[in-house]
Amino acid sequence: MNRRRWLQGALWSGAAAASRAQKIPAMLAPQPTATTVRGQRLITLCLMIRTTPWEVSRDVKLLDRDESAWHTLEGVRALREAFATGNPDGRLTWGFTLNALEDKRKNYQQIRAYAVECHHRFGDEISYFPGYFPAMYLPRERVNREMTEALQIITSFVGEGYRPGCVMGGFLSADTLRYLAEKEKIHAAHAVIWSQHAIDGGGADGSPSYPFYPSTEHFCKPAQGAADFIDCVNLDGWTMDFICARRSGALDHKLTGYNSRRGVGPIETYVGWGLDLGHREVMHTQSIHFDEGFQRNGFAWVTNIWEAQMVYEFGMDLVCSAMRMWVTDTRKRWPDARFVTFGEYGALYRSTFPNNDKLNVSFLERGSGLGDSYNNLEIEWFMNRSFRLALLRDWHSNTPRQVIDLTRYDLPAQEPPDPSPQHPAKNWSLMNRINQKGLRPQDKPRPLAELDPQDLEFVLATLPQLKAYL
Repeated sequence: MNRRRWLQGALWSGAAAASRAQKIPAMLAPQPTATTVRGQRLITLCLMIRTTPWEVSRDVKLLDRDESAWHTLEGVRALREAFATGNPDGRLTWGFTLNALEDKRKNYQQIRAYAVECHHRFGDEISYFPGYFPAMYLPRERVNREMTEALQIITSFVGEGYRPGCVMGGFLSADTLRYLAEKEKIHAAHAVIWSQHAIDGGGADGSPSYPFYPSTEHFCKPAQGAADFIDCVNLDGWTMDFICARRSGALDHKLTGYNSRRGVGPIETYVGWGLDLGHREVMHTQSIHFDEGFQRNGFAWVTNIWEAQMVYEFGMDLVCSAMRMWVTDTRKRWPDARFVTFGEYGALYRSTFPNNDKLNVSFLERGSGLGDSYNNLEIEWFMNRSFRLALLRDWHSNTPRQVIDLTRYDLPAQEPPDPSPQHPAKNWSLMNRINQKGLRPQDKPRPLAELDPQDLEFVLATLPQLKAYL
């Protein structure tokens, strides 16, 4: 389902236009030096600049809506200044589509120049963002070729041999990730949208939600060893409410409906629910990682993408108010949390984890009570090199835990063949044993003890502590 459909009629509740953000300071305090993600709470944010929605190449535009007038220097500056409120040392990533990189109109020239100014003043990253779904609509060779073209354009207008540390890609094939690592020497990419299924015309469920090195077989599959290893850290774009994410698609934006993409994303929260309820959901989703998740894993990561056109589609004052609320309240609640670029996070992760051998994270969430994040449900996720596993229970009634997802990464996987705009490859999901979306007969939830004996043995070999749940 196109998420624009369920946005029609969205109400901004509890919204009072806030005062304009303070101007970004001309100089910043020295940045703390970090060489690892361990012990850190880090947030990545990308501002996306485009000319139309779903723009995957110069001439492949999947929705006929001209957004060029919605991208102005005033709008992006307002967003960047809102981001800096109470967050003067924060850095973000600017993601430009190919058309936005090449557009010669004054507004796009001004935006590119402003991004370069922010790069030099604040350390912002300037990167290529080939829409959200190039792998769904373009053959691999063309995606790779246009990666090189876009990177050359960025280097030319930023100057001094600049190269981003991360490419923003939505869905990128394993072939493209290997191309980035080997040809372009870029070792991080936003190449997966976690739990995306039946949203925006396609999906790719099945990966871990935290970073991993992908397999040459499938971009959602962690590499199992040196033979299938791609040296390009695969990063998600939006942190999700795990209870909402087990759904497929979206019914509508109202509280009585559901949306599998609800989490920290502004369209699904601040736009869909208004500033008050939307902000509660954003902070709830972050707490999964910055509180319980930090204690479990020793580090925490939240990731987000904001489309710059929102400033004009939904109103500058309201969108900038949402940005200020999110950033300032995040820094107040978790004072050590820092906003870094996607490239910086990828480099820190790569220096901490050179391969998938120590990929092993877990999360526990009890629903927020908003919409379909039901407050009686508790979900526990385990994600490692060998598999991902999700357990769900009603903690109010103390029901037994049910397995709702077991995706084994030791099994063979295969991506779709090369697509075209006329024949898109819309399903890039990696589903095998049990999938959280519950779309197949074998996806029926079951107790851990009722797994296939070989699957149960496989799980317990990595997570023997789960014997307590049998």
